[in-house]
Amino acid sequence: MRLRRSELFLRQYQRLPPPLRKKTVLSYFSLKISAIQVRAKKVVNALDICEARVDLHVRMTFRIEGDTLVFRKVGPHTILKIP
Repeated sequence: MRLRRSELFLRQYQRLPPPLRKKTVLSYFSLKISAIQVRAKKVVNALDICEARVDLHVRMTFRIEGDTLVFRKVGPHTILKIP
């Protein structure tokens, strides 16, 4: 499975504090291995968008396109209002 990050994801990632950046990287590599490890689930009212928990306060959204995980957003829970 391949990984791709959107421009928005990269900008939001750069704004995270260093400890959260490390957790985010670990989370998306864990996602590549098994979505169960990071507690991924579908976002309510979104057809093909899923969310994964980075820590208690930070989430990231992604979608699966064939054999590629496309990371869309990363940040606090408010990113889920407009996934």
